[in-house]
Amino acid sequence: MSWVYPDMESPSFRLALADLLPHLAPMSNPAPALLTRRRTLGLSLGLGALSLSLRPSAAHAELNQRDRTDIARVEALFNDIRTLEARFTQVDSNGGYAEGRLLLRRPGRLRFEYDPPTPLLIVADGTWLVVYDKEIKQVDRYPLGRTPIGVLVRDRIDFGDGLEVTEVQRDSQAFAVSLIDPAHRDDGKLTLVFTENPFEFRQWQVLDAQGINTVVSLDGIKTGGSFDPVLFTFTDPPGTTGNRHDR
Repeated sequence: MSWVYPDMESPSFRLALADLLPHLAPMSNPAPALLTRRRTLGLSLGLGALSLSLRPSAAHAELNQRDRTDIARVEALFNDIRTLEARFTQVDSNGGYAEGRLLLRRPGRLRFEYDPPTPLLIVADGTWLVVYDKEIKQVDRYPLGRTPIGVLVRDRIDFGDGLEVTEVQRDSQAFAVSLIDPAHRDDGKLTLVFTENPFEFRQWQVLDAQGINTVVSLDGIKTGGSFDPVLFTFTDPPGTTGNRHDR
């Protein structure tokens, strides 16, 4: 499996869930830089209380028993979540900023509804990750299983299945698990961040092959709800241009 980062104008798409962390590359004030299809796409939800400072990781770190125990906790947490709804705030290291609503239904379903003025809608239908830009009337489809976000909507989460945990990092309030695709080590790294007390998934971050960080954080998380299946389908509106990226 090779992760695909479908950017709007280059082969780089970065989805990340979380608060901005102190270790990220310096960012300009995100407020004036509204996210558009012609900018790097990044998702970030701000968690003001999350203070985990991640250090640069080696290509691979030896995991100890505590690490393996925490990885098992993470897998169990994800496997207990079949549906999730949350608000997200998105910031990327180029200064792009957006907010909106996230719906998740495992396996394979996602919906990112962006608040105006961001003209994007992202839908995962179980096979494709569909990115619709309402402003320029363009639809792009990417194989869901080859995007970092596809890991989170697998039917069953098992980090030993086609993935490699490279590192587990901790502080007193949170811990993070970093993953790569071992067959394509240079493609990028996905980091999942969890708070303790309560133990919750609150963020993901993607470091791409160009060294750019994208972070997405969640707030107001609700699990166990039900969603209309039509929310996870997408039909190209009349007059749109469609592109399918199979690689």
